[in-house]
Amino acid sequence: MLDKLANLHKLCFPHKPWSSNDFADLKKSGCDIIASENGFIVWRTVADEAEIITIGVNPDNRKQGIATAMLTLVENELKKSGVKKIFLEVSTNNFPALNLYKNNGFVQISVRKNYYEDGSDAILMEKLI
Repeated sequence: MLDKLANLHKLCFPHKPWSSNDFADLKKSGCDIIASENGFIVWRTVADEAEIITIGVNPDNRKQGIATAMLTLVENELKKSGVKKIFLEVSTNNFPALNLYKNNGFVQISVRKNYYEDGSDAILMEKLI
């Protein structure tokens, strides 16, 4: 499964793909992963807060509601487990992701200047659930 996940990540993020070992390390560190043939979401929960680590959808299957469905699924599971807030960070250059998160109720709470390798800022977002 992790090899398939790494291959899907490479399709979604060809500039910096993660290996199956990267995903195994995330699992060992306490992250949860939901994956299908067309998309994946990785998150971590600590006490009553969660952080979305990454979300990706195969470029051939984007604009079909897959990312929104995964976010909704994770949010519903987190609510059941007592989580109150979900956090994430996203590049100011990642307009599709910014729109996804805004359309799903996330709001900007801060900015990390020059956070990414390309010099772009990271927008920190939060959703109360």
